[in-house]
Amino acid sequence: MLLNLLNQKIELPKKSRIVTQPYVDFLARQFELSHSGFHGIEHWFRVLINGRLIAHETGADLDVIEHFALIHDVMRNSEDEDIQHGNRAAEFVGVFANDWIHLSNDQLEQLKEAVRYHSMGRLTRDVTIQSCWDADRLDLGRVGIRPNSTYLGTKIARDPEFLEAAYQRSKQRFVDYSFRR
Repeated sequence: MLLNLLNQKIELPKKSRIVTQPYVDFLARQFELSHSGFHGIEHWFRVLINGRLIAHETGADLDVIEHFALIHDVMRNSEDEDIQHGNRAAEFVGVFANDWIHLSNDQLEQLKEAVRYHSMGRLTRDVTIQSCWDADRLDLGRVGIRPNSTYLGTKIARDPEFLEAAYQRSKQRFVDYSFRR
């Protein structure tokens, strides 16, 4: 068993054309809330991880998913109720298309729809948009909610093992903020 593990080729993620330090820095500066909150940068990166894993199984458009992961909550102005944040984020996408967001017209429309409706609990037949929504919903453990497979539209997101792994990941922090006391 151990020998098999040692002989396996480890597949590293491909370098992203989307997720770059300048882009992340730009988006982080747009975010008005604390990055240590429920909707901050740690959440963005867990959604990114979920989205990449889902796209690997579904064939969804990874460029759209990566933009979605970083943008979907960037226009929030409250950690609690903020029913317009999706609309503001979709408008933000339109403003920065061609500056930071280089997508075809079809991809841009997918991104806007995914961002605009991501917190509405919808399902769609568009595998890329659904993959975005599932990637976000799989991170609900960060707020003490176990994702409900009724609201997950991709087969992989509904898989009990995948769902449990995402739930456990959602409760993890990348940064220990306890030093701030």
